[in-house]
Amino acid sequence: MPKRNEELYQAGLKVRREVLGDQYVMPQINAAETDPVAKTLQDMVTEYCWGFGWTDGKLDRKTRSLMTLCILTALDKPQEIKAHTRGALNNGLTREEIAEALRHATIYCGIPAGVNAFRNFREALAEIDAKKK
Repeated sequence: MPKRNEELYQAGLKVRREVLGDQYVMPQINAAETDPVAKTLQDMVTEYCWGFGWTDGKLDRKTRSLMTLCILTALDKPQEIKAHTRGALNNGLTREEIAEALRHATIYCGIPAGVNAFRNFREALAEIDAKKK
């Protein structure tokens, strides 16, 4: 297993927790502590995606969240759309802005991908609203 860059890992973990929330991130990190296969993946996600991908300061978090949701729509990744919907809201996007980004992505990614993206966006909002009650 390659040695991780501790500085990028810690920076990535900070952003990952701020964007997605501890309730989503920490169970994955904690489970990886006893599973070497999961640890490899979590180290890579935290260091590379979040540390390298989200901390350079060249794009703000709102822009990165919009881009991420559109890419996940194109790739048809429903579980990630749910997680990143919460992250986008944490990054200051409104529900309307997210819906508009998904509508725009649907035009270019195709109707089936867009239908799935909107379904998971609505499910994520319902989960968020239910926790507020």
